[in-house]
Amino acid sequence: MRIVHVIGSLDPACGGPPMVVARLAAAQAHLGMDVRILTLACRVQDQVEKSYQQSIPHFRQITIHALPGQAMIGRGVSQTLSAFARDGMPTIVHIHGVWEPILRQAMFAARKTNTPYIIAPHGMLHPWSLSQSKWKKKLALALGYRKLLKGATAFHALNADEAKHIRGLGMYQACHVLPNGVFLNEIEPLPAPGSFITQLPDLAGKPYILFLSRLHYKKGLDRLAKAFAIVARKVEHLHLVVAGPDDGDQQRFEQIIEKNDLTSRVHLVGALWDKTKYAAMLDAACFCLPSRQEGFSVAITEAMAVGVPVVISKACCFDEVANAGAGYVVDLNDAKPDQSTQMLADVLQRVLDSQPNARMRQAGRQLIRQRYTWPAIAAQSQQYYQLMLGDHHAQHA
Repeated sequence: MRIVHVIGSLDPACGGPPMVVARLAAAQAHLGMDVRILTLACRVQDQVEKSYQQSIPHFRQITIHALPGQAMIGRGVSQTLSAFARDGMPTIVHIHGVWEPILRQAMFAARKTNTPYIIAPHGMLHPWSLSQSKWKKKLALALGYRKLLKGATAFHALNADEAKHIRGLGMYQACHVLPNGVFLNEIEPLPAPGSFITQLPDLAGKPYILFLSRLHYKKGLDRLAKAFAIVARKVEHLHLVVAGPDDGDQQRFEQIIEKNDLTSRVHLVGALWDKTKYAAMLDAACFCLPSRQEGFSVAITEAMAVGVPVVISKACCFDEVANAGAGYVVDLNDAKPDQSTQMLADVLQRVLDSQPNARMRQAGRQLIRQRYTWPAIAAQSQQYYQLMLGDHHAQHA
């Protein structure tokens, strides 16, 4: 079986989906599937691929088809999928995202070549996401996108909540729930405790909360800034480490911090990768992601795999965190702003008061090892692909 993953970019600076696709594809290739990734070449394509080869198990078993630019999308996608359709090997096109031109072309080409395709929206069909640039997306759906979505053999939802929203749009084909995960041997052995703190001497002997994500409005960094201001007044030496590239929200965050005279206790460290990222997680008192909307955060799974207590919003769609005792889930979207700030501050205070949280740390590690590893997720995807091929053949018999 051949699997062709289609994504706008493999550059990890674009967020979680590129890192997810790279790891899912690698785990599938290790199971013996012929796995390809069809994407647009980014400015640092060679560097990105080399980094993935060095850090992701089995990534070298994948074939990458990187189209040279936007002008080549239509022809490049069509020629690639047409060639696969002619060689007789059962092929499934796995599309990651919704709105990018290369994804639309892949849907067109799959329909034209009678190739089954599955769409993983990665949160793009969530009501919150659809409310951003609302009229542009409504117009796109009316002018052909809805037909392309309905033409999919199946959908890949990251969780039951996303599956519900896909159904709510009138998409009644099979919807397979397949979460994101981790490669344990990519994380382990863990860095030595204290190795991140040695890089930031101001943190020596002081607890810190870690935020690790894009600095974007939907990630709720402004919520964390306001809650941190409350907790910092009670916990004298508490610091906040913010790791991630600016995606439009850094200035607002800095204004909140400056207004509360907390600049000396906040550290903007930019994007962290690989062992440095895991070291930052390991040394943290807790990891916090108070998002307004999430598909399935890779950072949350990594934080629990490392063994740090997590505090997340209900919008992260990861209730298992609380059910397993690995952290707290706070319903912030349905609360008034002042109320949500206090709710988040109270939970952060609770985590800090219960350090070192050995039970919570162990619960997170155990949850990830039991349910969220890429080899197990890849095996489940293989079963879903077989069902898809059967459904597609039945529909076109």
